Amino acid sequence: MSQSSFDTRAFRSALGTFTTGVTIITAQAEDGTPVGITANSFNSVSMDPPLVLWSLAKNAQSLPVFNSTDHWNVHVLSTEQEALSGRFASRGEDKFAEIVLDEGITPAPLLHDCTARFQCRTVFTHDGGDHLIFIGEVLAFDQSELPPLVFQSGQYAFTARKPRETPRLTTGTPAPECGYTEDLVGYLLGRAHFQMLYQLRQQQSKTFKDKLFYILSVLIVRDNQTLQELNGYIGYTGDPVTQEDLDTLETEGCIVAEVEGGITRYRLTGEGRDISLHQIAAAKAVEEDLLAKLGPGDTLALKLLLKRLINDSDPGLPDLWSTPETIGDTQ
Repeated sequence: MSQSSFDTRAFRSALGTFTTGVTIITAQAEDGTPVGITANSFNSVSMDPPLVLWSLAKNAQSLPVFNSTDHWNVHVLSTEQEALSGRFASRGEDKFAEIVLDEGITPAPLLHDCTARFQCRTVFTHDGGDHLIFIGEVLAFDQSELPPLVFQSGQYAFTARKPRETPRLTTGTPAPECGYTEDLVGYLLGRAHFQMLYQLRQQQSKTFKDKLFYILSVLIVRDNQTLQELNGYIGYTGDPVTQEDLDTLETEGCIVAEVEGGITRYRLTGEGRDISLHQIAAAKAVEEDLLAKLGPGDTLALKLLLKRLINDSDPGLPDLWSTPETIGDTQ
């Protein structure tokens, strides 16, 4: 690859393809003022002795402080600290306002709720073009189970672990050559969904077909629904609610029909609410067990991707979780 002239913007874009963590570097000025900046230039240098580095632009306002102090802290931010990253990346505000600090081994401010923290002493600095590179010895460090915040191509992102190799979901003879494979998103989503339902059914004290539990689940979030309104939330499954379904739940004592102005609406009874709450508790238990195997970082990434997929494939369903005032009239 060759270029007739060096394109700085393209160079920056190319560098942005390298995914990095997001850190906040803090120090204390000679007058005791805390100083902090957001940086993604942090990296390891040596294990023995334990050395790390980061770089700061030579025109940065905080450069004199970091040049005059021996100690600084590196905070690897968690996914919950995106707003904090933005605060320390900006200028002209009190970055430490209302922030509770932990006590460190040096005067440098020590933030909490981070994925990892490194308390360091400057060993030496090195000229790096328009940046100054700080190399420090790690005096103390700690880490948590919080998933890290990352930065890629100018945007914040989340990480997800990739297995060393992708095992086949099934064993035995090779699958026939065809266009249908286990890598299809629809297959993966469907299999995961039904495997979770299978585990959930093992914990059910009362046997209902899935659709009846879907109806109870809708009513516990948004009660007093008509048959048409219920289908607005459930019909997309391809198994719409019928009058027979509602009659079954009413016979079981789970719902009660109320007619007003010629319109029939269905409400949960106390029995129906108890059954639905037990169902939700069982579903949460199954989910927690499965997500514990994924870990917090993969769980967060999975939820984010599923929400994006739901948003991008939404055929225009009413929002079950919005306030009633924001839902249009479905009668």
